[in-house]
Amino acid sequence: MDKQRTFFFKSTRLLVCSFTISFSFIFLASLFTWVIKSNPSIHQETHFQFNESLLNLGGHKPINVESLSSFSSNASAGTVKHSTVKDGSFIKPKNASGPDKFSGQEIESGVLGDGDSETEDPETEQEDAPGPSIDNIEVESNELTEEAEVRANSIHKLGLPSTKEQKEEKKTIVIIVDKNEVPRNEKIEEKKINSCDVTKGKWVYDESYPLYTNGSCPFIDEGFDCISNGRRDSNYMKWKWQPQDCDFPRFNAAKMLDLIRGKRLVFVGDSINRNQWESMLCLLMGAIKDPKKVYETHGRRITREKGNYSFKFVDYKCTVEYYVSHFLVHESKARIGQKRKPTLRIDAIDHGSSKWRGADILVFNTAHWWSHYKTKAGINYYQEGNQVHPRLDVSTAFRKALMTWAAWVDRHINPGRTQVFFRNSAPSHFRGGQWNSGGRCTEAAWPLDGTSGMIYPDKNKIVEEVILQMKTPVTLLNVTGLSAYRIDAHPSIYGKKPGNRYSSNIQDCSHWCLPGVPDTWNEILYFHLQSKQKSKYHSKIRL
Repeated sequence: MDKQRTFFFKSTRLLVCSFTISFSFIFLASLFTWVIKSNPSIHQETHFQFNESLLNLGGHKPINVESLSSFSSNASAGTVKHSTVKDGSFIKPKNASGPDKFSGQEIESGVLGDGDSETEDPETEQEDAPGPSIDNIEVESNELTEEAEVRANSIHKLGLPSTKEQKEEKKTIVIIVDKNEVPRNEKIEEKKINSCDVTKGKWVYDESYPLYTNGSCPFIDEGFDCISNGRRDSNYMKWKWQPQDCDFPRFNAAKMLDLIRGKRLVFVGDSINRNQWESMLCLLMGAIKDPKKVYETHGRRITREKGNYSFKFVDYKCTVEYYVSHFLVHESKARIGQKRKPTLRIDAIDHGSSKWRGADILVFNTAHWWSHYKTKAGINYYQEGNQVHPRLDVSTAFRKALMTWAAWVDRHINPGRTQVFFRNSAPSHFRGGQWNSGGRCTEAAWPLDGTSGMIYPDKNKIVEEVILQMKTPVTLLNVTGLSAYRIDAHPSIYGKKPGNRYSSNIQDCSHWCLPGVPDTWNEILYFHLQSKQKSKYHSKIRL
């Protein structure tokens, strides 16, 4: 009997022990399964997304999937915004339908912020691109809302290779970054890029200037070649414009030629724009090893008489062109009384406009001929349709003409292909009269100390107002203020060779010697073209 009891107790203990062990295994298996399902880093995609602060990733270490578990998870899915990725920077597309939306076409084709379509290899791109700092990233919880799931599926894909085994695996990335968490130094850098006002600054004497010499450039016509025309001082060529809020890039001819490789750079306007165009040719020649590979496509030599030129840079497959158009609108004739008289069709674009179309970069100007005595009078001169106005104020006519030009640009220029610039007026410095009444500037050898007595021209204000109403983006090259200091840089009596008729009686205080001030205008143009290119790879942080 005692032996049976002993056996019974042993059997009971064995049964309890077996039950306990089995229950423990079941509990551990369930716990392990729950851990696997709840852990976002195991057999599950990790989702991130950027908000509209658009973080620039430059300067941070690459992000690693293994480190994701150390991130905090306190961001709500309702605050996420979208961005695209290129070269480690995040760019908000300009053509997005809303601040947090992408079109399906943009996602599929990899459309970038500038409208260019490029197909990038996500893995290659990520290997070259540094990642965000851990401190500036907040990870979304694994229980995403339905809205966040939809957004996560539409975001631009970026591969994050963390180990050799994971390198082949592509991860869908959606990152949440708090706007207040953007590093201070990155904010400052973006602000510096976006807020640089090149119109505010000062002229600094720099012995390394000019950027070329009149002897090294065969494209300076007689009217701008002051040294060849007898000017002895050279100080006017050694001034550099220094903006107060940023470092102004020195013109780099090789980089500029790369920017316009395979393109048409076209200047349209009066002789002041020809001044700038000749300056651009001279600047670009600094990167040309064989001058024979630069030629005028029609075999023309630059003179004041010929109005249209197109210079081919063979190695770069680009052209730098100039088309004369004093008013940008059509100069015509109409019968007034018994005579046919010149008129200005302020409602019709210049008939040479067909030659401007198809350009990749367009630089327009008009202003100086609008103060000519003929247009200033405004009597029986301005024409709209078949009507010739008996009298019309020049400012009114100027505005109407600019609106005609703006309408042509909006109708015929594709902003996805062509960048449009408008250079406003450059001041003249006649003293003691105008160009035809004894005006002079020959005694000036140094820039002015200040420009407080000069008034910002009304025509410039009209230009700005018209540009603001346009659909096509137009960049204003505002050169009026910085050029106002440079009374020393005009041809004055050196606009013609010594001995030429009227060379000492009529001074040119409107155009500019080359090398000289128009080189700075082209440095500003170069700055804008570079900035537009860099904007493809920089986020735009609004502070």
